[in-house]
Amino acid sequence: MSTPEAEVGQPGSASLIDPTYWWYRARSQLLEAVHGAFLGNPHRALDVGSADGPSVGWMAGPYLQVTLDIYAAGLVPGQSVRGSATALPFASNTFDVVSAFDVVEHCADDELAVNELVRVLAPGGRLLLSVPAYQWAWSDHDVRAGHHRRYTKPQIRELVEATGLRIERSSHAFGAVFPFFLAERAGRRFLGRSGAETRLTPVPGAMEKVLLGLCAMESRYLRRFDLGFGSSVLVAATKLHE
Repeated sequence: MSTPEAEVGQPGSASLIDPTYWWYRARSQLLEAVHGAFLGNPHRALDVGSADGPSVGWMAGPYLQVTLDIYAAGLVPGQSVRGSATALPFASNTFDVVSAFDVVEHCADDELAVNELVRVLAPGGRLLLSVPAYQWAWSDHDVRAGHHRRYTKPQIRELVEATGLRIERSSHAFGAVFPFFLAERAGRRFLGRSGAETRLTPVPGAMEKVLLGLCAMESRYLRRFDLGFGSSVLVAATKLHE
């Protein structure tokens, strides 16, 4: 299945339309399964690009949490900042954890974006990322969602390692529903989806249960093992002490 898009006239994440959509609920489980061990006990954490937040509730804790998004919709007064991932309005070495889930692919200059995320990360801090996988899976969805590219696991690892960070873990995700993703992308190419089709793809209740059940099984697997395929790539890395 594809990542949902925002509606025309509603820039930003489509989770603002329906934060209970199955993909967001599943992503929350998968992100926690891979990244949860690297969250630690931060004093300050920054989440970039998901101020609407349905996939980061698992990060909640007794510490300062700042959310940032380029769009105002979903920002929370006193907790959120409007700004760009490529020009973060924070001093260097500020945050113990910086997360950016499905953000870097939206940046024309992904190297600049990752360097900014690392700049505001304190030495010893953890960077938590997710990006869409496989350029061969590019479709009209990516165009409407504002993506510039999709990644292989080696590509996103190389981008992160070029900043001097040490990769702690990298894994694909959404592997359990990968056959559905492949079928959906094939259908897009065969049927020629309209560029005006931007709402969340309706999923029947029975199918939603199947998708969520498969992702729940995968999340249990990812707590112990990495996955070699899937429509997303997740990376956790540490900023070495300067």
